Amino acid sequence: MDQLVGIFGYWAILIGTFLEGETILVIGGYAAHRGWLRLTWVMVAAFVGSSLGDQLYFFVGRRKGPAFLDRRPSWTPKVAKASELMRRHQDLIILASRFLYGLRIVIPFALGAAGVSPVRFVVLDVLGALVWAVVFALGGWYLGEAMEAFLHDLGRYEVLVLVGIAAVGGTIWLVHLRRSRKARRADGSPVAHDHHSDSGSET
Repeated sequence: MDQLVGIFGYWAILIGTFLEGETILVIGGYAAHRGWLRLTWVMVAAFVGSSLGDQLYFFVGRRKGPAFLDRRPSWTPKVAKASELMRRHQDLIILASRFLYGLRIVIPFALGAAGVSPVRFVVLDVLGALVWAVVFALGGWYLGEAMEAFLHDLGRYEVLVLVGIAAVGGTIWLVHLRRSRKARRADGSPVAHDHHSDSGSET
């Protein structure tokens, strides 16, 4: 387990956080507690992946906003919600977008489409991504400490713990997906079935 995680762990965290996904980051923090990864590099990988993902969607929104949105009608309610939040608390939304489950891809896109200054977005988003990476990596680390105190011989149960973390993340995503689709049906919005329709990568 430790050799496998050591070889692929940082890349998995970087790719997972690029696509979204605090679950992979919590697992990374747990792996650091077990000694399979270094906590500092877990945070760095998550920070880089998260920041790159945000910048990508921001510049897609800036360059192809309406055309891109036309191909993803399921995004329309989320973009409207993100736009309403932006009108009231723009700087705070940029900083906190990584913590807003279900809107984390849409918010950078909406900010780009709204013509927000790239320099302003990058600076605030980088700060937000840094805080997010530290908070969830430490969350995984302290989860490992709590499980060790509870189970005593954590090594015997490590696979079950990892599966449990993944299962919790998957359940949260499925509940969110179901609620989002119900809300779109109630609003009369089309429910798209493409892989961008919901933040499925958040696990």
